[in-house]
Amino acid sequence: MPELPEVEALVQDLAHRLEGRAVVRVDIAAFSCLKTYDPPISALSGGLVDGVARHGKFLDIDVSGTHLVLHLARAGWVRWKDEVPPLPPRPSNKSPLAARIVLDNGAGLDITEAGTRKSLALYVVRDPFDVDGIARLGPDPLSDDFTVQVLGDILQQAGRAQVKGVLRHQGTIAGIGNAYSDEVLHAAKMSPFKPANSLGEAELQTLHDAIRTVLGDAVKRSSGLAASQLKGEKKTHMAVHGRTGQPCPVCGDTVREVSFADSSLQYCATCQTSGKPLADRRMSRFLK
Repeated sequence: MPELPEVEALVQDLAHRLEGRAVVRVDIAAFSCLKTYDPPISALSGGLVDGVARHGKFLDIDVSGTHLVLHLARAGWVRWKDEVPPLPPRPSNKSPLAARIVLDNGAGLDITEAGTRKSLALYVVRDPFDVDGIARLGPDPLSDDFTVQVLGDILQQAGRAQVKGVLRHQGTIAGIGNAYSDEVLHAAKMSPFKPANSLGEAELQTLHDAIRTVLGDAVKRSSGLAASQLKGEKKTHMAVHGRTGQPCPVCGDTVREVSFADSSLQYCATCQTSGKPLADRRMSRFLK
């Protein structure tokens, strides 16, 4: 799933490619992805791309004041095409193509989603804050307003909720997902199961520094990369996320995993939990 650093890099890449171009039309190949009807998708036709922005993990393309907002969800992506077919794509449940933006120079942007679980969302709105998910976003962790005090207030309000869940909840902090919450907690040397309101002053500062450093460094590495390069860049620089069974790059211990119904987290026991493995309840059931 693309998170804040990848979406920020997509904004930079797409702004360079799209700004000033006219949109000929937007073709919808998977009707389930379109979540709005007013304005209609045809309202984008003939408009000029005035800018590309990010709101958390949402991508916002401003077309002459009408906004095409994308949430790429778990398996969505955007693919630049120097030349797109002249005819609109046929709707198909088997094709990964969800939508296509056709530009006045014959180029375009394919919006795709892999797999059978379709959760990619496309909105056409007059104001990006008309999208409920954007209106409910928490503060951006790379903004100047995201201070240690703001983070402390968020954690206190979360009570004894696990800090991992607080970090990835978009209504609490915008843009951090499953991958970067693993990376932030590893950098902070903190258990993902630690109660949010139990952090001392020094731990709070350490967590804030880790959020800013991990995300900031990822944004810098991704800056200037084309969309096709971003997934590989993200995977290459993960310390623990997606590296179950591999050595921790800090201490050499084996990276461990806790599995849930539809996701998992990765961590280093030596760096984060004083050497104690976290309980993996799903695996425990199989071992009984």
